[in-house]
Amino acid sequence: MGSHVVSSWGNVIRAEHALYRLRSRFDRFPQVLPGSTVLPFGNGRSYGDSCLNAGGALLQTRSLDRFIRFDRDNGVLACEAGVLLADVLRFALPCGWFLPVVPGTAYVTVGGAIANDVHGKNHHRTGTFGGHVRRLELLRSSGERWLCSPVENSEWFAATVGGLGLTGAITWAELQLRRVPGPSMDVETVRFASLDRFFALCDESDRQFEYTVSWIDCLARGRRLGRGLLQRANHIESASRRRSGARGISVPLMSPVSLVNAATLRLFNTLHFYRRRAAHTRDVTDFRPFFFPLDRIRHWNRLYGPRGFYQYQCVLPGRSGPEVTARLLETVARSGLGSFLAVLKRFGALSSPGMLSFPREGVTVALDFPNKGPFVERLFRELDEVVGAAGGRLYPAKDGRMPGELFRSGYPQWPQFARYIDPGCSSSFWRRVTGCGRDSESA
Repeated sequence: MGSHVVSSWGNVIRAEHALYRLRSRFDRFPQVLPGSTVLPFGNGRSYGDSCLNAGGALLQTRSLDRFIRFDRDNGVLACEAGVLLADVLRFALPCGWFLPVVPGTAYVTVGGAIANDVHGKNHHRTGTFGGHVRRLELLRSSGERWLCSPVENSEWFAATVGGLGLTGAITWAELQLRRVPGPSMDVETVRFASLDRFFALCDESDRQFEYTVSWIDCLARGRRLGRGLLQRANHIESASRRRSGARGISVPLMSPVSLVNAATLRLFNTLHFYRRRAAHTRDVTDFRPFFFPLDRIRHWNRLYGPRGFYQYQCVLPGRSGPEVTARLLETVARSGLGSFLAVLKRFGALSSPGMLSFPREGVTVALDFPNKGPFVERLFRELDEVVGAAGGRLYPAKDGRMPGELFRSGYPQWPQFARYIDPGCSSSFWRRVTGCGRDSESA
């Protein structure tokens, strides 16, 4: 055991933690100091404080990195919880299998993907990651080990999927993979000039393409509000003509100031929107640049400087989506605090298996903002009002400042979920948004 300052991916929140490690899936749950709590910790890719436990301990699980068994004929893979999604793809893709759901980075552990019930660009077709978990083992602080699945200990399964590590430590999981013809993607990119055009493209694309996602120019206003680029894609058999093994680049040091500001954003957004002459293009490419474009830039979070950045990701439910999305984007554009990473997509109607799963049918918007203190906090309060009034919710995996009231209204099952929390586990996020737990912050 050692004590270290640990930061989440956004680099805004840093806290002292006692560190423990699971070196084997057969290890016992660690015995911590009386009155202390533990939070399982994977690869630390959550943006805010959902992966932190300030003043307590973290249980590191990356050493649980072994494959257990693989049914090559049926695509059923059992692996330990610390295996990265990148490792799963590297292992399974040559055999013709792919993960049914992947988030925007491959550097997430299997345990973390389950605990956050991550979603991808194909939610309208396949739902969330947890929907493809056949079973898992849950290690409790009492030392008990429970097998959980949709049919065995099903309530514990529903609490653990999307449960942010609070129900105990996932030691291994069994996943159902999906067949693919190869590593290549047939990708179409369509430029659109307005939000109305975006929603029309969604109606068209969701029927014909498994994957859809849009980048938007969040500084555009008026008739240009919501303009952007929609990408839609399917797996194909044809081999990519682009090199897939490129190592990418790295940001070696933390920038002394944020390189993301109004001037660089406006220039980037304009150049990116018009990056190709044609309004509609088609490419055959390797899967990596389509699914994980930022993974080619190691430590890209350092571009935001020592004060770090926040991501604001919300889902706006139901038919109010277009109107409320316009109101949300207009609020961002009016503030002048634009976002370099601005993503817009629609979630489908498939229900998520977890009590605290984020996706629901509607529109999801994800925006990154440099930490500018009171200026960005003021914007967040305005966005919270828009989201709350629409009955929406924020994504805990990306959050570092959500008001407790917005969490409780967005996740009405939280009191039911709380009954499944391991008494030896806690997190900074949970104490902040519920007011429950030792030394909880004000909710």
